[in-house]
Formats: sequence, C-alpha cells, structure tokens
Amino acid sequence: MSEGVLRQRLRGDRFFQLGVFFVATVVIAAVFAPWLAPHNPLTGDLRNAYLIEPGSRFLLGTDTQGRDVLSRVLYGARLSLSVGVISQSVSVTLGVLLGLLAGYYGRWVDALVMRLADVTLAFPTLLLLIAVAAAVKPSLPVVFVVIGVVGWAGMARLVRSQVLVLRHAEFVLAAQALGARDRRVLLRHLLPNVRTQVIIAATLGIAGAIMAEAALSFVGLGAQPPTPSWGAMVADGRDLLRVAPWISFAPGLAIGAAVLGFNLVGDALREAYDPKLRSER
Repeated sequence: MSEGVLRQRLRGDRFFQLGVFFVATVVIAAVFAPWLAPHNPLTGDLRNAYLIEPGSRFLLGTDTQGRDVLSRVLYGARLSLSVGVISQSVSVTLGVLLGLLAGYYGRWVDALVMRLADVTLAFPTLLLLIAVAAAVKPSLPVVFVVIGVVGWAGMARLVRSQVLVLRHAEFVLAAQALGARDRRVLLRHLLPNVRTQVIIAATLGIAGAIMAEAALSFVGLGAQPPTPSWGAMVADGRDLLRVAPWISFAPGLAIGAAVLGFNLVGDALREAYDPKLRSER
C-alpha cells in the first residue's frame, strides 16, 4: 500500500483524528510539564493548601499533602508515556526476535517458544505483573522491565503467524537459493513484511502498558512516593471520593484519555491497512 493511500484513509477517519488529539495532548503534557505545571508537584503546604477545592488558585485542587493536583497530573504524563514506550520497546524486541525464530526454524524452536508463550499467557496479566513486581524491590526500572517482559508473548505469536505464511513465499525461497544466510533472510526479507502488524500491535500495547503501570502504582508496586503517578494518585483519593473527588477524578480522566487515544490510533491504523475491517464494522 502506498503512503498516499494510507494518509488519505487516515485523514478521513474521525476516530483516528480524535485519537491523535488525545495522544498529542498527553505528549505535550509530558514534554512541557516543567513549563505548564503551576506548582511544584512533589511538595505541598499542609497548613495553607490542604484539600483545597478546584478554583483560580489551584485549577484541579490539592491533595491530602497540599500538593497541586494539576501539576502532578502533568508530571504523571511523563511517567505513563515513558512506561508505555519503554515497556513496549522491550516487548517488541523480545516478541519480534522470538517470533521470527519460531516461525522461520519451526520444529523444536517453534515448540519451545510457543510453550513459553502459552505459559506466560496462561496467567492473568495483572496477577502476573503483581507477582513479579512484588518479588523485587518496587522501582521504575522494575516496572519498565516487568511490563515489557510480560507482554512479549502476544507479540511473538503475532510475528510467528506472519512468518509461517511468508517463509514459503517466492522472495524468501529466491533469497535462500542465492545463498543468503538465515540472518539476512530474517532481517532483510521477513522483518520488513511484518513491520505493519508490529507497529499496530505496539500502538495498542502502549495503552495496555499505561493501564498496567496505573494498576501497579494503585496497589503500591509501581512508582513510589512522592513520584507523580496517575495510578498512585487515584489510590490516594479513593477514601476521599465524597469529600474530595477531584483527587482521583483528574488522574482517572487522564488515564482514560491516554488509553482511549492510543487505542483509537491503533484501531484506525489496522483498519487503514485492511479496509475489510472497516466494511465489516
């Protein structure tokens, strides 16, 4: 598919435009947080700014520590976006590598990789994340790696299924007949032909990673205080929903907007590459 046709399809998709708007908002908040945040997100004033309602001084109010909720939401976007991008980089690297090897070599390599994937997918994702994160000291690097490692199985199965179809294609057989090494066949011939599916899956995976980080932080196994995290902010305000609902509402809305944005972009890309999905919707 030419880039012009793809752009035309995406340009006419309102859901894609809405998704791009949400994603762009999160990116802008993350990049320009130091300039957009009106107050220090880490410190507050318990005597003069305790649970102040949203108003002109604090647009989204303050929390139980007297910290500005808006500033913490803006800085929380940095954490969520970093987790989404870095964890998906880990998932894509592991998943694509193992998926290529399993689909190309088959036999015991395929059996081994797929059984490992089956074991990983057999456990509920959230419970597996909590178990792995609880086994080590909670920290941001641990969150990045844990979410990425847990998410490799789905990517590997996707890549493997595509390689199983492509490994008997004429261009692959021609490269093998010309004496191309397996590494060259995998990287120069097979990998570019699964790139589209990988990009779509990774875009959707970022939304899942943001939700996973929020869940881990909600139960205290993600970002540790006083680091601004949307999940931890929701947890801080869960016992004050009747008194100060803005503490949980603002970060919860941010999580929903970010997840919705990446899902809309991923779905739009999938439909743009496969118009049959659009007609069946």
